[in-house]
Amino acid sequence: MDSRRLVPRTDALLADPRLAAAARRLGQARVKAAVTAAQQQAREGRITPAQVADVAVAALPAQAASLTPVLNATGVLLHTNLGRAPLSAAARDAVAAAAGCTDLEFDLAAGTRGRRGRGALAALAAAVPAAQAVHVVNNNAAALVLAATALAGGAGAASEIVVSRGELIEIGDRFRLPELLESTGARIREVGTTNRTTLADYAAAVGPATAFVLKVHPSNYRIEGFTASTGVAELAGLPVPVIGDIGSGLLVPCPLLPDEPDADTWLRAGAALVTASGDKLLGGPQAGLILGRADLVDRLARHPLARALRVDKLTFAALEATLAGPPAPVAEALAASETALTDRAKRLAARMCSAGIDARAVPAQAAAGGGAAPGVVLPSAAVSLPQALSAPLRNGDPVRHGVVPAVIGRTEGGRVLLDLRSVPPDDDDTLAAAVIAAADAQGPAG
Repeated sequence: MDSRRLVPRTDALLADPRLAAAARRLGQARVKAAVTAAQQQAREGRITPAQVADVAVAALPAQAASLTPVLNATGVLLHTNLGRAPLSAAARDAVAAAAGCTDLEFDLAAGTRGRRGRGALAALAAAVPAAQAVHVVNNNAAALVLAATALAGGAGAASEIVVSRGELIEIGDRFRLPELLESTGARIREVGTTNRTTLADYAAAVGPATAFVLKVHPSNYRIEGFTASTGVAELAGLPVPVIGDIGSGLLVPCPLLPDEPDADTWLRAGAALVTASGDKLLGGPQAGLILGRADLVDRLARHPLARALRVDKLTFAALEATLAGPPAPVAEALAASETALTDRAKRLAARMCSAGIDARAVPAQAAAGGGAAPGVVLPSAAVSLPQALSAPLRNGDPVRHGVVPAVIGRTEGGRVLLDLRSVPPDDDDTLAAAVIAAADAQGPAG
C-alpha cells in the first residue's frame, strides 16, 4: 500500500493535544493551515505520515502576535528599534490586569462616569511636585503638536513659536521638529545661530505675534566649543509662556545623569509647560507627558485634537505602575555597578565555555540611547562571542519556534558583544540558554 494513503485525517490531527492547545492560543484557522501544509508534505513524500503532527506543531509560532521577544544586549539601554524602555514586572502585571474590562471612565463608588486615567494622572502629578496639572497623550511628538495647535495653530494674531536655531532638532527616520510644528498651522520664528543664542535674541523676536517660546533639550546630540544658550529661568522673564521639551522623560534630577534636564527643575525655573516621553528615562510605556500651569494644561486637554491623541487603558495602567511601583529596569540598568557587571560577564562566559562555546568576558561601553544623555559613556562589561553566532541568536530555529527569545548584540572587532548593562540580571539564565541553543542549532562550526 502507498504509505501516502496513511496520511492522518484533519480531525484526528486537530485532536492532538499539542495542536488543540495551539488552536486555543493562535486560533483554529492558523492551526488548520499548518496541518494542511504538513499533510501535503506527506502526500508529496517529503515526510512520512507519522511525522505530520510533529511538522505541523513545529511550523506554528509561539504566540498570536508577530512581535518576537528580544533580549537587548546592545548596551543601548533605550533602543528605539527594540521598543525603547522595557516595562517593569509591576507594569506588565498592571497591563495584564487592565486587558479586560476596567473602571477606566467609571466611578465604582458613585456608580457614575469618572475621570479617565485618574490613577495614572494622580501618580504623575505626585511624581512632579512643581506641576499644577498634568495630561497624557500618546507620545512626546503628540504633546508638542497639541501644544502648538492649541496655543499657536491657525491664523490668529499670536501664532508664532520662537525657537533657537540650535534646537531645531531632527531625530530618527527624518523626523524634524520644524516640520512637525508647522503642520499645525503655527509659524516658526528662528532666533540666534546654530551654536549661540542669547536672551537678547529671544527678546528681540518676542512680540504681539508670539504664542510662546519653545526651549528644546537637544537630547540626541551636543554642540561644543564656542557656544551660548539661554536657560529656562532667563526665558521665563519674557512676556510670553515658555514651553520646555525635555524629551528624555526625566521627571526629577538624576545623580547618575547630572547634565540631563528634568521636568520638575524646569517648571520651578519658570517653564509654563514641560513635555516629555514616557518610554525613555522614566522607563514606562510610550506616552507624551504634559506638565505645568493648570490653565494651559486644561486648555490643551479640552482641545478637540486631544481626543485623537489620547492613550488607552493599557498605557494608563503601565504608566501608573511605573510611577508608583518599584524602580523600572532602565533605572536599575543605569545604577548597575561596573564590578557587578564584570562578575556577571565572567560567570556567563564560563558557563558558555563549559558548553563548548568560545566566550570571553570583556570590558565594554554602554549608552543611555533613545534620545537621552548624549555623549555620556556608561562603563560596562560584555560577553564576547564568535561573529558567526550573530544570525542564529537573532533568528535561528530556537528563536523562530519560541524556545528562546532573540538576542541582539553589537559587532566590534569581528566579535559579537552581549553587553550586560542592558540585560537585567534576572535574564542571565535565559541569555545563557539562548546562546547555547544558537550554538547547538548552528552545529559544530559554532
